[in-house]
Amino acid sequence: MQTKTGLCTILAVIIMLLFHSPRPAVAVPEISGEAAALIDGRNGQFLYEKNPYQQMYPASTTKILTAVIALENSKLNDMVTITAEACNVEGSALGLLEGEKMSLEDLLYALMLNSGNDAAVAIAVHVAGSVEKFADLMNEKAAEVGAVNSHFINPNGLPDPNHYSTAHDMALISYYAMQNPEFRKIVATKIRTIDRGDPMAQTYLENHNRLLWNYEGAVGIKNGYTEIARQCLVSAANRNGRELVAVVLKTEGANIWTDSQTLLDYGFNDYNNICLTEAGKFVGEVPVRYGLDESVPVQTGCSLNYNFPTDNPADFRPEVKLAANVNAPVKAGTKLGELVFFEGDRELGRVDLIAQKQVDRKLLVQICPWLIAAPVLALLLVIVRVHNNARRRRWKRYKQKYYLSQNNQSLR
Repeated sequence: MQTKTGLCTILAVIIMLLFHSPRPAVAVPEISGEAAALIDGRNGQFLYEKNPYQQMYPASTTKILTAVIALENSKLNDMVTITAEACNVEGSALGLLEGEKMSLEDLLYALMLNSGNDAAVAIAVHVAGSVEKFADLMNEKAAEVGAVNSHFINPNGLPDPNHYSTAHDMALISYYAMQNPEFRKIVATKIRTIDRGDPMAQTYLENHNRLLWNYEGAVGIKNGYTEIARQCLVSAANRNGRELVAVVLKTEGANIWTDSQTLLDYGFNDYNNICLTEAGKFVGEVPVRYGLDESVPVQTGCSLNYNFPTDNPADFRPEVKLAANVNAPVKAGTKLGELVFFEGDRELGRVDLIAQKQVDRKLLVQICPWLIAAPVLALLLVIVRVHNNARRRRWKRYKQKYYLSQNNQSLR
């Protein structure tokens, strides 16, 4: 009996040690690529970076930006006439013919699945009139999404000293592009057949991104290669309601696939995605002056999630920042503050606090200005009238004196 009791005690101690001993720290993934980044596809939080701001040649991952600009500035059913400029582009190509007509939609699939450099030029000329003007659109959009350390001079990523980006910037551009439903549809497509007038022309397209076949939850987005850029890949995957986007630049051979899978695995396995707040959550009341109600309830305008390492418990605190001196009327949905989350002194994110309902202005308050203004206006009118009457009397006396003096002179 004593032996059994001793064994049970030892077993209990072992179990306690297993569950209560400190967990090993999460291992940072080793990536062979020269630069890399991992970003949450839902909230834009960076989970991993390697040489994030080092200027790199992006190769055909450039076409991510090309596609999203085309989608935002043209229509899928636009018919594009292929120019001579698009037919003489080096590298991977669809074999476009001068004068050939194709829909913008088919050209976008050729761009993202087949990585057609000629399709990129055809799209650029159609959207902006020239490659140079399209590059201006690319640089404007890059700056708009925060990719401020990039510069693009062509739509396909062919090497040029003035055509560069960074792992950080490519993650931001890709995060932005994946918010576009049509873009998501294109880059998740494995195989596509397009329409072309020439029956001998290439119509079968197969996506070059192997992760679509080999990685659970993969949903895109684009790989690339040139001799100077080496292997590059931007990949995205969904698991359990989460989405991650990984960027790997300048690696060799099959490392492009293993690097990308390692990054995605790291994000899914070594981070917990915690909901800091849900949309529509009541937060408090904001005082309203001159309103039918003395205050208006405010709620969170959207939800906010944040990724915490699995070896560290989620430790955050919210701070409510409400607007002051709010006057009626207040429309429902008006921003009246922010809910800000911190981990220590570091800000994790913020959401708008919006009015839950409309608050109208009190009728007396609406009428009161007029009650004050009416006597003032009446007084002003009286003053103006008295002033005008006085002027008329002075003018009348002046004329009488003038005519009298004239008559006296004539009598002399």
